[in-house]
Amino acid sequence: MNITDVRVRKITKEGKMKAVVSVTIDDEFVVHDIKVIEGEKGLFIAMPSRKSTDGEYRDIAHPINTATRDNLQKLVLEAYEKADDTPAEE
Repeated sequence: MNITDVRVRKITKEGKMKAVVSVTIDDEFVVHDIKVIEGEKGLFIAMPSRKSTDGEYRDIAHPINTATRDNLQKLVLEAYEKADDTPAEE
């Protein structure tokens, strides 16, 4: 799996969510709404999710293993750091 494009939309509102990201895989598949969140230990990504009928949030798309998640997070956070500092309105 190759991440072939990462698009970052920084957020202007105060809060923990810093950006919303879209990732293209192998120039063939896109995952939208990956969030960059500021946590107690620094920035991390949260995969797109939906609230289920029992009130729990469940990921819609997510990496299967830790190595893939770590690689995806590394690439997204690198793109976030390089992104234009002019945030998009949300």
